[in-house]
Amino acid sequence: MEDVPEGTGSQQSLAELLDILDLERIEVNIFRGRSPEGGPQRIFGGQVAGQALVAAGRTVPEDRPVHSLHAYFLRPGDPTVPVVYNVDRIRDGRSFTTRRVTAIQHGKAIFALSASFHRAEAGLEHQAAMPDVPPPEELPTARERLTRLFDTLPASVNWHPIELRPVGPLSVETAHNPDLRSQQNLVWLRTERPLPDDPLLHVCLMTYASDMTLLDTVVRAHGRTMDDIAMASLDHAMWFHRPFRADEWLLYAQDTPRASGAHGLARGLVYTRSGELVCSVVQEGLLRL
Repeated sequence: MEDVPEGTGSQQSLAELLDILDLERIEVNIFRGRSPEGGPQRIFGGQVAGQALVAAGRTVPEDRPVHSLHAYFLRPGDPTVPVVYNVDRIRDGRSFTTRRVTAIQHGKAIFALSASFHRAEAGLEHQAAMPDVPPPEELPTARERLTRLFDTLPASVNWHPIELRPVGPLSVETAHNPDLRSQQNLVWLRTERPLPDDPLLHVCLMTYASDMTLLDTVVRAHGRTMDDIAMASLDHAMWFHRPFRADEWLLYAQDTPRASGAHGLARGLVYTRSGELVCSVVQEGLLRL
């Protein structure tokens, strides 16, 4: 969700998020990251995924951007202690570079990521069409819509420095009106403020943001909210097709093809406002009533 209005609780600033993604290098292939103060009781999944990708990217030449990542959330992260990221240099080929990153706390792995980097090449071109949606300027922010619904916003809401403008109903609205329920979830997003011209940073911020609304897509299809479902990300995969900027509007078009056995699957396609497909996402989560 978006930043909270003044006086409604703590929020993480964009400057703090950028600082959190700027890992400390403590050895050639070992990095250390921290969590924001006053945050949730466990580390946000997008944070550890973004930090792991930062660690991997800092061991790869700049002319080889990341094109895919596959990750597993193994244990809940403890936000009160640092996370150590150990990078394994699996392969350095002529056109592909592969890295494996393990995030460790209290002597145990809490997260594992494999990432592939590829130098730019020409090839076949096609893409799925972008959904026809209103532009972000015509939509209220998530903060504005929640403020209309609640006199006091829940203290448990974990606010991020990512501006969200949902196209359709919020999950709290689908919980009270079955006619609003859908297996689709369309959200415009961008960072609150402009970012430096660092391609890896923009990719890592999209990795962070990609975990914010995916599982909500599953529960809203059933008229549920995060207050009555115990949710946890299990695995996460992303493919990066084209360079993009996380500080410019991106449409996150999400859907959920299946939920069963306490598992829910969600997918997302990320478009620039000009209609270019720049990223694809798939995540499975644990969903317990």
